[in-house]
Amino acid sequence: MTHFGRIAALAVLLAPLAGVHASEAAASPRCEVWQREISFARSVADHDAVAFAGHLHPQAAFGVGRKPTVGRDAIVREWQGIIDGSALGLEWYPDVVTIGGDGKTAYSSGPSLYIDPKTGATRLGRFGSVWQRGDDGAWRVIVDDGIRPEPADAVAVQAFQQGRSQACSSD
Repeated sequence: MTHFGRIAALAVLLAPLAGVHASEAAASPRCEVWQREISFARSVADHDAVAFAGHLHPQAAFGVGRKPTVGRDAIVREWQGIIDGSALGLEWYPDVVTIGGDGKTAYSSGPSLYIDPKTGATRLGRFGSVWQRGDDGAWRVIVDDGIRPEPADAVAVQAFQQGRSQACSSD
């Protein structure tokens, strides 16, 4: 067999392994949480309270920097005006996802954009969420909080929109 033939045969043998590696990267826990965070934000953008609730651990705690709201049902009630868009427009996306050493806990963080539905005024903040992988394999938010948003001008809002990435990088 020629040198070229050996290389071609090796490429044919290794091609399936390259596919496995690529699919493993796409299905990494980090990327799973990344996509789950994107899906969580989409549930609010779509005004879908059922999907929003599906992202929450039954005993989740929101607002840990103050007296937290605890429990899926209580959080959904508290967030109703955000979910339906009547009290506040809220967009967010992750720019950091870290998996804990146990493989069942993750932290995600990123910018958040608040829009007053009456005035259109915008503010920018940052969220932080702790995710837990359930026995069913699904990642759910167990703790969520953020920093107080500050007024944002059109340039800051544009930077927020341009920073959005739907894809998880492999690094």
